[in-house]
Amino acid sequence: MVTPTARSLILNLLLASEERRQSARELVAGCALFAIRENSVRVALVRLTADGLVELAGRGAYRLGPRAAVLASDVATWRTAEERVRAWNGGWIAVHVGPLGRSNRVALRSRDRALSMLGLRELDRGLYVRPDNLAGGVAHARMRLFKLGLDESAAVFAAHDLDAEREARARRLWDGDALSQTYRSTRRELEQWRCRADSLDAETAAREAYLLGNDAIRLLVFDPLLPEPLVDVNERRALAAAVRIHDQIGRALWQRLRLARGSRDTVDPSGPFIDTHTAPTRP
Repeated sequence: MVTPTARSLILNLLLASEERRQSARELVAGCALFAIRENSVRVALVRLTADGLVELAGRGAYRLGPRAAVLASDVATWRTAEERVRAWNGGWIAVHVGPLGRSNRVALRSRDRALSMLGLRELDRGLYVRPDNLAGGVAHARMRLFKLGLDESAAVFAAHDLDAEREARARRLWDGDALSQTYRSTRRELEQWRCRADSLDAETAAREAYLLGNDAIRLLVFDPLLPEPLVDVNERRALAAAVRIHDQIGRALWQRLRLARGSRDTVDPSGPFIDTHTAPTRP
Protein backbone atom coordinates (compact mmCIF):
# COMPACT_ATOMS: atom_id res chain seq x y z
CA MET A 1 0.00 0.00 0.00
CA VAL A 2 1.42 3.35 -1.09
CA THR A 3 0.94 6.20 1.39
CA PRO A 4 -0.70 9.12 -0.43
CA THR A 5 0.70 12.62 -0.71
CA ALA A 6 -1.42 15.63 0.19
CA ARG A 7 -1.74 16.40 -3.52
CA SER A 8 -2.99 12.98 -4.61
CA LEU A 9 -5.29 12.57 -1.61
CA ILE A 10 -6.94 15.96 -2.15
CA LEU A 11 -7.62 15.11 -5.79
CA ASN A 12 -8.98 11.68 -4.86
CA LEU A 13 -11.31 13.09 -2.21
CA LEU A 14 -12.63 15.77 -4.55
CA LEU A 15 -13.27 13.22 -7.28
CA ALA A 16 -14.96 10.87 -4.82
CA SER A 17 -17.30 13.46 -3.33
CA GLU A 18 -20.87 13.09 -4.61
CA GLU A 19 -21.16 16.87 -4.84
CA ARG A 20 -17.67 17.09 -6.40
CA ARG A 21 -16.74 19.72 -3.82
CA GLN A 22 -15.40 19.78 -0.28
CA SER A 23 -14.49 22.42 2.22
CA ALA A 24 -10.89 22.99 3.18
CA ARG A 25 -11.81 21.81 6.68
CA GLU A 26 -13.09 18.48 5.33
CA LEU A 27 -9.97 18.01 3.20
CA VAL A 28 -7.74 18.74 6.18
CA ALA A 29 -9.67 16.18 8.26
CA GLY A 30 -9.40 13.53 5.54
CA CYS A 31 -5.67 14.06 5.13
CA ALA A 32 -5.16 13.93 8.89
CA LEU A 33 -6.05 10.21 8.78
CA PHE A 34 -2.76 9.73 6.95
CA ALA A 35 -0.71 11.98 9.26
CA ILE A 36 -0.63 14.76 6.67
CA ARG A 37 -0.37 18.10 8.45
CA GLU A 38 -2.81 20.94 7.86
CA ASN A 39 -0.08 23.23 6.54
CA SER A 40 0.87 20.63 3.92
CA VAL A 41 -2.77 20.37 2.82
CA ARG A 42 -3.13 24.13 2.43
CA VAL A 43 0.13 24.42 0.50
CA ALA A 44 -1.02 21.59 -1.79
CA LEU A 45 -4.35 23.37 -2.37
CA VAL A 46 -2.56 26.55 -3.41
CA ARG A 47 -0.33 24.66 -5.85
CA LEU A 48 -3.18 22.57 -7.27
CA THR A 49 -5.19 25.74 -7.83
CA ALA A 50 -2.25 27.37 -9.60
CA ASP A 51 -1.94 24.28 -11.82
CA GLY A 52 -5.62 24.43 -12.77
CA LEU A 53 -6.34 21.02 -11.23
CA VAL A 54 -8.44 22.50 -8.40
CA GLU A 55 -10.60 25.61 -8.25
CA LEU A 56 -12.61 27.47 -5.63
CA ALA A 57 -16.26 26.43 -5.33
CA GLY A 58 -17.54 29.02 -2.90
CA ARG A 59 -16.04 30.37 0.28
CA GLY A 60 -13.55 27.91 1.72
CA ALA A 61 -14.62 25.10 -0.65
CA TYR A 62 -12.88 23.44 -3.56
CA ARG A 63 -13.70 21.24 -6.56
CA LEU A 64 -11.72 19.72 -9.42
CA GLY A 65 -10.55 22.29 -11.94
CA PRO A 66 -10.91 22.21 -15.73
CA ARG A 67 -7.53 20.55 -16.30
CA ALA A 68 -8.61 17.62 -14.13
CA ALA A 69 -12.08 17.06 -15.58
CA VAL A 70 -11.19 14.97 -18.63
CA LEU A 71 -8.80 12.66 -16.82
CA ALA A 72 -11.18 12.31 -13.89
CA SER A 73 -14.05 11.26 -16.15
CA ASP A 74 -11.88 8.65 -17.85
CA VAL A 75 -10.55 7.25 -14.58
CA ALA A 76 -14.10 6.95 -13.25
CA THR A 77 -14.92 4.33 -15.92
CA TRP A 78 -12.84 1.65 -14.16
CA ARG A 79 -16.00 -0.08 -12.91
CA THR A 80 -17.12 -0.89 -16.46
CA ALA A 81 -13.72 -1.57 -18.03
CA GLU A 82 -14.69 -5.07 -19.17
CA GLU A 83 -17.42 -3.55 -21.31
CA ARG A 84 -14.69 -1.88 -23.36
CA VAL A 85 -13.28 -5.11 -24.79
CA ARG A 86 -14.29 -7.37 -27.65
CA ALA A 87 -13.00 -10.58 -29.22
CA TRP A 88 -9.49 -10.31 -30.66
CA ASN A 89 -8.93 -11.21 -34.30
CA GLY A 90 -5.14 -10.98 -34.08
CA GLY A 91 -4.87 -7.40 -35.34
CA TRP A 92 -3.22 -4.45 -33.59
CA ILE A 93 -3.94 -0.83 -32.80
CA ALA A 94 -0.83 1.15 -33.63
CA VAL A 95 0.27 4.69 -32.78
CA HIS A 96 3.25 6.38 -34.43
CA VAL A 97 4.70 9.29 -32.47
CA GLY A 98 8.14 9.41 -34.11
CA PRO A 99 7.73 12.88 -35.70
CA LEU A 100 6.35 14.46 -32.53
CA GLY A 101 8.64 16.69 -30.49
CA ARG A 102 10.02 15.77 -27.08
CA SER A 103 11.02 19.20 -25.79
CA ASN A 104 7.63 20.15 -24.34
CA ARG A 105 7.56 18.31 -21.04
CA VAL A 106 3.86 18.88 -20.41
CA ALA A 107 2.93 17.51 -23.84
CA LEU A 108 5.30 14.59 -23.38
CA ARG A 109 3.79 13.67 -20.01
CA SER A 110 0.28 13.85 -21.46
CA ARG A 111 1.35 11.67 -24.39
CA ASP A 112 2.98 9.04 -22.18
CA ARG A 113 -0.02 8.97 -19.85
CA ALA A 114 -2.51 8.59 -22.73
CA LEU A 115 -0.50 5.75 -24.27
CA SER A 116 -0.19 4.04 -20.89
CA MET A 117 -3.87 4.33 -20.06
CA LEU A 118 -4.76 2.55 -23.31
CA GLY A 119 -2.18 -0.16 -22.68
CA LEU A 120 0.07 0.69 -25.61
CA ARG A 121 3.69 -0.45 -25.56
CA GLU A 122 6.63 0.54 -27.77
CA LEU A 123 7.35 -2.06 -30.44
CA ASP A 124 9.85 -0.07 -32.51
CA ARG A 125 11.21 3.39 -31.85
CA GLY A 126 8.22 5.74 -31.86
CA LEU A 127 5.78 2.95 -32.78
CA TYR A 128 3.39 1.77 -30.05
CA VAL A 129 0.97 -1.13 -30.32
CA ARG A 130 -1.70 -3.01 -28.44
CA PRO A 131 -4.11 -5.79 -29.42
CA ASP A 132 -7.09 -4.49 -31.39
CA ASN A 133 -9.63 -5.87 -28.92
CA LEU A 134 -11.13 -2.61 -27.65
CA ALA A 135 -14.81 -1.96 -28.31
CA GLY A 136 -15.16 0.64 -31.04
CA GLY A 137 -11.86 -0.37 -32.62
CA VAL A 138 -9.28 2.11 -33.84
CA ALA A 139 -11.73 4.99 -34.25
CA HIS A 140 -12.75 4.92 -30.59
CA ALA A 141 -9.17 4.38 -29.41
CA ARG A 142 -8.04 7.38 -31.46
CA MET A 143 -10.76 9.58 -29.96
CA ARG A 144 -9.92 8.49 -26.41
CA LEU A 145 -6.17 8.99 -26.92
CA PHE A 146 -6.67 12.52 -28.21
CA LYS A 147 -9.07 13.27 -25.37
CA LEU A 148 -6.45 12.12 -22.85
CA GLY A 149 -3.79 14.40 -24.32
CA LEU A 150 -2.08 12.65 -27.24
CA ASP A 151 -1.09 15.18 -29.91
CA GLU A 152 -3.72 15.02 -32.66
CA SER A 153 -1.01 14.93 -35.32
CA ALA A 154 -0.04 11.43 -34.12
CA ALA A 155 -0.96 8.62 -36.51
CA VAL A 156 -3.38 6.10 -34.97
CA PHE A 157 -4.22 3.18 -37.23
CA ALA A 158 -4.93 -0.55 -37.49
CA ALA A 159 -2.00 -2.86 -38.17
CA HIS A 160 -2.33 -6.34 -39.66
CA ASP A 161 -0.01 -9.05 -40.94
CA LEU A 162 3.10 -8.04 -39.00
CA ASP A 163 6.18 -9.93 -40.07
CA ALA A 164 6.88 -13.00 -37.93
CA GLU A 165 9.65 -11.35 -35.91
CA ARG A 166 7.59 -8.26 -35.01
CA GLU A 167 4.51 -10.35 -34.30
CA ALA A 168 6.49 -12.41 -31.81
CA ARG A 169 7.98 -9.30 -30.19
CA ALA A 170 4.59 -7.60 -29.99
CA ARG A 171 3.13 -10.53 -28.07
CA ARG A 172 6.04 -10.38 -25.62
CA LEU A 173 5.59 -6.69 -24.79
CA TRP A 174 3.47 -7.72 -21.79
CA ASP A 175 4.25 -10.42 -19.26
CA GLY A 176 0.86 -12.09 -19.22
CA ASP A 177 1.77 -14.57 -16.52
CA ALA A 178 2.93 -11.80 -14.21
CA LEU A 179 -0.22 -9.78 -14.91
CA SER A 180 -2.44 -12.76 -14.14
CA GLN A 181 -0.56 -13.39 -10.90
CA THR A 182 -0.98 -9.73 -9.95
CA TYR A 183 -4.73 -9.97 -10.52
CA ARG A 184 -4.85 -13.07 -8.33
CA SER A 185 -2.71 -11.74 -5.48
CA THR A 186 -4.47 -8.37 -5.39
CA ARG A 187 -7.88 -10.04 -5.26
CA ARG A 188 -6.77 -12.27 -2.39
CA GLU A 189 -5.39 -9.29 -0.51
CA LEU A 190 -8.74 -7.52 -0.77
CA GLU A 191 -10.62 -10.63 0.32
CA GLN A 192 -8.34 -11.17 3.31
CA TRP A 193 -8.75 -7.57 4.41
CA ARG A 194 -12.52 -7.89 4.12
CA CYS A 195 -12.45 -10.82 6.54
CA ARG A 196 -10.80 -8.71 9.26
CA ALA A 197 -12.33 -5.30 8.53
CA ASP A 198 -14.96 -5.63 11.28
CA SER A 199 -12.23 -5.97 13.90
CA LEU A 200 -10.68 -2.59 13.03
CA ASP A 201 -11.55 0.75 14.58
CA ALA A 202 -13.35 3.22 12.30
CA GLU A 203 -10.33 5.36 11.40
CA THR A 204 -8.02 2.42 10.75
CA ALA A 205 -10.65 0.69 8.62
CA ALA A 206 -11.27 3.83 6.55
CA ARG A 207 -7.56 4.44 6.08
CA GLU A 208 -6.79 0.87 5.04
CA ALA A 209 -9.83 0.77 2.75
CA TYR A 210 -8.50 3.82 0.96
CA LEU A 211 -4.96 2.53 0.61
CA LEU A 212 -5.95 -0.93 -0.62
CA GLY A 213 -8.68 0.40 -2.89
CA ASN A 214 -6.47 3.09 -4.37
CA ASP A 215 -3.78 0.59 -5.31
CA ALA A 216 -6.28 -1.91 -6.71
CA ILE A 217 -8.15 0.65 -8.79
CA ARG A 218 -4.89 2.06 -10.07
CA LEU A 219 -4.10 -1.44 -11.30
CA LEU A 220 -7.43 -1.57 -13.15
CA VAL A 221 -7.12 1.96 -14.57
CA PHE A 222 -3.74 1.19 -16.13
CA ASP A 223 -4.54 -2.41 -17.04
CA PRO A 224 -3.94 -3.02 -20.76
CA LEU A 225 -7.14 -5.10 -21.04
CA LEU A 226 -5.32 -7.79 -22.98
CA PRO A 227 -7.24 -10.65 -24.58
CA GLU A 228 -6.74 -14.37 -24.27
CA PRO A 229 -4.25 -15.97 -24.73
CA LEU A 230 -1.99 -13.08 -23.70
CA VAL A 231 -3.49 -12.94 -20.19
CA ASP A 232 -5.94 -14.83 -17.98
CA VAL A 233 -9.10 -12.81 -18.58
CA ASN A 234 -11.07 -14.68 -15.90
CA GLU A 235 -8.56 -13.61 -13.24
CA ARG A 236 -8.89 -10.00 -14.35
CA ARG A 237 -12.68 -10.18 -14.17
CA ALA A 238 -12.52 -11.76 -10.72
CA LEU A 239 -10.29 -8.92 -9.54
CA ALA A 240 -12.66 -6.30 -10.97
CA ALA A 241 -15.57 -7.91 -9.12
CA ALA A 242 -13.59 -7.94 -5.86
CA VAL A 243 -12.65 -4.27 -6.27
CA ARG A 244 -16.27 -3.27 -6.81
CA ILE A 245 -17.21 -4.99 -3.54
CA HIS A 246 -14.30 -3.28 -1.76
CA ASP A 247 -15.42 0.02 -3.24
CA GLN A 248 -18.88 -0.37 -1.68
CA ILE A 249 -17.40 -1.27 1.70
CA GLY A 250 -15.00 1.65 1.58
CA ARG A 251 -17.80 4.05 0.67
CA ALA A 252 -19.82 2.89 3.70
CA LEU A 253 -16.82 3.15 6.06
CA TRP A 254 -15.94 6.69 5.02
CA GLN A 255 -19.55 7.81 5.06
CA ARG A 256 -19.92 6.49 8.60
CA LEU A 257 -16.75 8.29 9.66
CA ARG A 258 -17.82 11.56 8.05
CA LEU A 259 -21.28 11.41 9.63
CA ALA A 260 -19.63 10.90 13.01
CA ARG A 261 -17.74 14.13 12.36
CA GLY A 262 -20.91 15.98 11.40
CA SER A 263 -20.50 16.06 7.60
CA ARG A 264 -23.32 15.12 5.22
CA ASP A 265 -21.22 14.73 2.10
CA THR A 266 -20.72 11.22 0.72
CA VAL A 267 -17.25 10.06 -0.20
CA ASP A 268 -16.06 6.94 -1.97
CA PRO A 269 -12.43 6.75 -0.81
CA SER A 270 -11.37 3.99 -3.16
CA GLY A 271 -11.98 5.78 -6.46
CA PRO A 272 -8.67 7.41 -7.32
CA PHE A 273 -7.82 10.40 -9.41
CA ILE A 274 -4.67 9.29 -11.19
CA ASP A 275 -2.41 12.28 -10.60
CA THR A 276 0.56 10.86 -12.41
CA HIS A 277 2.58 11.50 -15.52
CA THR A 278 3.09 7.92 -16.60
CA ALA A 279 1.76 4.52 -15.63
CA PRO A 280 3.41 2.67 -12.77
CA THR A 281 5.87 -0.07 -13.61
CA ARG A 282 3.80 -2.96 -14.77
CA PRO A 283 4.39 -6.46 -16.21
